[in-house]
Amino acid sequence: MKQRRVTIKQVAAEAGVSITTVSHVLNDVPGVRVNPATRERVHEAVARLGYVPNSLAQSLRTQRSNTIGLIGDEIATTPFAGKLVLGAQEVALARDAVVLVVSTGYQRDVENREIAELLRRQVDGILYASMFHRRVELPAQLASVPTVFVNAECATPGVPWVTPDEVAGGRDAAEVLLAAGHRRLGFINNVDEIPASAGRLEGFRSRAAEAGVPAADVAVVTAETTPAGGYAAARELLTSERRPTAVFCFNDRLAMGAYRAAAELGLRVPEDVSVVGFDNQEYVADGLYPGLTTIELPHFDMGVWATEHLFDQIDGVHEGAASARLRGPVIHRGSVAPPPATQH
Repeated sequence: MKQRRVTIKQVAAEAGVSITTVSHVLNDVPGVRVNPATRERVHEAVARLGYVPNSLAQSLRTQRSNTIGLIGDEIATTPFAGKLVLGAQEVALARDAVVLVVSTGYQRDVENREIAELLRRQVDGILYASMFHRRVELPAQLASVPTVFVNAECATPGVPWVTPDEVAGGRDAAEVLLAAGHRRLGFINNVDEIPASAGRLEGFRSRAAEAGVPAADVAVVTAETTPAGGYAAARELLTSERRPTAVFCFNDRLAMGAYRAAAELGLRVPEDVSVVGFDNQEYVADGLYPGLTTIELPHFDMGVWATEHLFDQIDGVHEGAASARLRGPVIHRGSVAPPPATQH
């Protein structure tokens, strides 16, 4: 037989106090003083009886649901979404809030339905996440709802957003290779014209130029961001007349293809050619041999930043339309070494 839910009246009777006192204690009502011993009796009664406050009643009183929505285009399929969700959840849990996660699969009709459903459930705010860095308009349904964009720049003024610092990532990749002594560099970039490809190229080129590397010694090719794309692009670079001694890849999947191309050409990683990736994709970067040195995307930190700023909006703490570009760390493994002595 199913047990009946414990009521606040039973908690009050167990603790020997009024229902009002129990409510004051559990809701930590500001301006109301309750004797510490009484507070302890109430909490002990709650623990003994297994009382769970009615969230609907609480939301009616506070005008808060203590839930936020996280809507994204590839939450269910991308390997990076988990860290973003964990970052959001860490902040939400500290606020006794819950994150409702939905995935749209890039389908606008699904997105519209899911946003409507989240709003019907009275979420306090929404994290609007993209699984690749892009510029997006604010959906009309969110115009009056606290919203923060994650891994996307909002084209609508006044909406906070957070993305990776793509320029810094490109600079860091160049720095790793320059520090190892490389002066003939290659970059396999994303063929798609998106903020990430432009930013990483800008950072890579600018850091190489600062180090005195001639522009002619920074070879750039583009490819579809797949192992097959990386293979074809790496073969082009590694069979050129002035073969680069080091290759930076837009992502780790491209680096997989670069490893294969190098092996087929009789080149060893890192003895003959160094390789740096981007993403730190699980089972790819650490699954290659030797392990791939790569720039990690700061998905966890973006989830934390976005959720903290979402709660600032919900709480009415406004500091203007905040935005941030977060730098990801360099993950050093075994794919970078000094260039061969004959090719310095």
